Amino acid sequence: MSAQQHTSPHPMTDHDFMQAALELAHAAALAGEVPVGAVVVKDGEIIGRGSNAPITGNDPSAHAEIRAMRDAAARLGNYRLVGCTLYVTLEPCAMCTGAIQHARIARLVFGAHDYKTGACGSVIDLMAESRLNHHTTVESGLMAAECSATLTEFFAGRRQQQKAVKCQCGD
Repeated sequence: MSAQQHTSPHPMTDHDFMQAALELAHAAALAGEVPVGAVVVKDGEIIGRGSNAPITGNDPSAHAEIRAMRDAAARLGNYRLVGCTLYVTLEPCAMCTGAIQHARIARLVFGAHDYKTGACGSVIDLMAESRLNHHTTVESGLMAAECSATLTEFFAGRRQQQKAVKCQCGD
């Protein structure tokens, strides 16, 4: 290869893709949404991005995973996301897990477990249900500390705000 030919950049890793999802989670937090971010990847390239927006969009289905899959499906021109990986900062809920299966996502990688609504093993494991016709490979715990810290900091800040409002009302 001559010096003038373009060499391909270092391929992105799972860590890089989860970092991109974390950046979307931070953007959600700045918008006052629960900080969850997601990206859909096909052939080493991000083709869909989403962050939580149910409050700002008045849409109960506007979870990060759903928004990322909608973005990817629009780009591909197909509601089936065969051969794609979904990276999300928080374990998907039952709604998102169902959508992941319907979209035929090949692989799901999530950061933090959700012990209140997680549907990939924490509360229920819909991905392990043998009677369903599609099975997504699930990997958990990637950058779990960073993903959990984003949520912990957000909710701690929210509790502080609520406490400050109560203190002002009591004066």
